[in-house]
Amino acid sequence: MRLKTAFLSADDGLLMRGAFFGLLAAAGVFLFVDLREMSLASAELPGHDPMTTDAPVLPPALTDGVPQSSPVEPESSPEVLRQPMRFELLPGGTLKAEGSIDLGAADRFAEEIAARGEYVKSVSLNSPGGSVNDALAMSTLIREKALNTRVATKALCASSCPLVFAGGVAREAEEDAILGVHQVFNAGQEQPSPEQAMSGAQSTTARIARHLDEMGIGNGLWINALETPPDRLYYLTPEEMVEFKLTTAPVATAEQAD
Repeated sequence: MRLKTAFLSADDGLLMRGAFFGLLAAAGVFLFVDLREMSLASAELPGHDPMTTDAPVLPPALTDGVPQSSPVEPESSPEVLRQPMRFELLPGGTLKAEGSIDLGAADRFAEEIAARGEYVKSVSLNSPGGSVNDALAMSTLIREKALNTRVATKALCASSCPLVFAGGVAREAEEDAILGVHQVFNAGQEQPSPEQAMSGAQSTTARIARHLDEMGIGNGLWINALETPPDRLYYLTPEEMVEFKLTTAPVATAEQAD
């Protein structure tokens, strides 16, 4: 029986907590193995940083067979999504955050929020992810300012982006919004030793799990992320978003629109 199935089916609170933290410890080992494989595969590339995954903007889904594509094609091009995150104030107090979560994105986001004062009410995300530290900082600020978060139709929120999304007081994914998770870890400036890599993976895993718990997100979201390699995405269904408490508003459907 897989760890996820055992964890989700447990009824005893103590057993659930023990299983979850056992999974966190095991996750560090799995991430270390992934890191070693990436390092060996890229050993002949000068200057390559094995902690940085040059994965596609929209990786294939994790399946038992041939990887599948995303549920729908994102509206924005890969070139737009790869650009460093930029911010645009839209009508109605919505701040659009689009592009990769590069190092320093959280500082620029904080400056935008400070400059806009009380006008900003919600943050609309369209991002393939990026820096975990910046994503966590943005998410924390969003919750501190009691802002809402949204992923629009055919917008993308993947990798570390759902961490930002989780910060919203109210969280809405519109119909055909693309949300996906996978293993994430911080990129280092230098190639880490095996011990540093494992320690960093476990530390990052624990920080993310603690943050999601503080934001009120169900454990199932992060468990699916831990089971998905960095070059794949676990695409979330609208039902799973509700189940994991990632969304707080019903996802619109074509039938409801009619």
